[in-house]
Amino acid sequence: MTPDHVLSIDQGTTSTRAIVFDRTGAPVATGQQEHRQIFPEAGWVEHDAMEILANARECVATALARAGISATRIAAVGITNQRETTLVWDRATGRPLTNAIVWQDTRTQDLVDAVADGDTERFRAKTGLPLASYFSASKIRWILDAVPGAQGRAERGELAFGTIDSWLLWQLTGGPHGGVHATDVTNASRTLLLDLTTLDWDEELLTAWGVPRAMLPSVRSSSEVFGTIADGPLAGVPVAGILGDQQAATFGQAAFSAGESKMTYGTGGFLIVNTGTRQVHSSAGLVTTVAYRLGDAPAAYALEGSIAVAGSLVQWLRDNLGIIGSSAEAETLALTVEDSGDVYFVPAFSGLFAPYWRPDARGAIVGLTRYSTKAHIARAAIESTAFQTLDVVEAASEDDAGPPSELRVDGGMSVNDRLMQFQADLLGAPIVRPAVVETTALGAAYAAGLAVGLWRDLDELRANWRAGARFVPEMSEAERERRVARWHRAVEKSLGWID
Repeated sequence: MTPDHVLSIDQGTTSTRAIVFDRTGAPVATGQQEHRQIFPEAGWVEHDAMEILANARECVATALARAGISATRIAAVGITNQRETTLVWDRATGRPLTNAIVWQDTRTQDLVDAVADGDTERFRAKTGLPLASYFSASKIRWILDAVPGAQGRAERGELAFGTIDSWLLWQLTGGPHGGVHATDVTNASRTLLLDLTTLDWDEELLTAWGVPRAMLPSVRSSSEVFGTIADGPLAGVPVAGILGDQQAATFGQAAFSAGESKMTYGTGGFLIVNTGTRQVHSSAGLVTTVAYRLGDAPAAYALEGSIAVAGSLVQWLRDNLGIIGSSAEAETLALTVEDSGDVYFVPAFSGLFAPYWRPDARGAIVGLTRYSTKAHIARAAIESTAFQTLDVVEAASEDDAGPPSELRVDGGMSVNDRLMQFQADLLGAPIVRPAVVETTALGAAYAAGLAVGLWRDLDELRANWRAGARFVPEMSEAERERRVARWHRAVEKSLGWID
């Protein structure tokens, strides 16, 4: 039977999903598994990469079974992933040296400070990024320092580094028995090791971090055949698309042209504004990144505003404070009050990312009175995502993009209608949620399908996009200005907690 579906593996910060899509871009079936969040010390966040691999395999089998189709109907596999999360493994055994160090982890700040030597902008012209513990390079350095003999083994090519896309690709295409060690330009652009212009690893950057080139994956486009699945229910199917999760969501939203943007509300929050083939270097706290590259075509670039804590704040209310029993209860609790009661929550658990880039910040709840209840705190927590989004959208406007005519949204929190209305009120612009909200997985599916000819071109993908809901501003300008001013005062209170 002619292959007419694509399967995406969407490996996120809290769970892994496999989704089967048909030619219209509609999801047919899903398999999903959560994985453990490991917190060995304050500021440390880890994942078990073997658990993630096992979950990915299980999710693929589940999705295929629920779709009722076999590998003969799957034209290609796409992979999308949490981006900066870092792993080093033994090429001979296929076993990781340590747990994966997650993008939220801040243990490497001292290493970052040493490389920065007082100038966090030292490599921005080349990488598009400030020097920060968020990105992969310092995490690689930490692993090489922490594991005895790892530096020498890496130099001899015995060890492999990868973000989670590389880990899954290598394992699924054979692992120690001929697995493909590669990544795509979007993930590579998040390491602090890639030159954005040459789209290759850079010797100056490798030297600065002491990372041997021999341990690095090859850098390839986002849409091409990387290799074929070695075994399991998808044996023989090509892996033909790889995109970091935020770039994948942008691709799934069909934001292919310069000036088009999207906001994803996931574990963190991420604004991406497509700048076409032009690199725009931010003066307002955003980063420059690769949006995608299709085959041998020139790369498309983007400005990105990265927010460390969005949906994970709701999990914190559940797991750490215990004021809700499940994540779904947060919205119900928040709706029992008219507003936040002038309570503001700055979730700087790992410092503040864009547009502030303040690792010295820590979480703060301000404006509490005897009137405040757990419902006000829940509402302030949910609204904090909208305020943080306003910060990065305004930064993009300062840089190059101008104010958005509308903002396309996706991710788990985008299904919260009250939050989306509040977001439209703060931005003073419409919020548009697509009919298919699984845009991250869909973007990887599109990249893979393009590579094998299931879809002809970007115009065909644009035609698939449909609006699902639209939210227009309703708040008065005076009220908007009052709330935004209070938010900025709250942010100021969160700064300077760590020396």
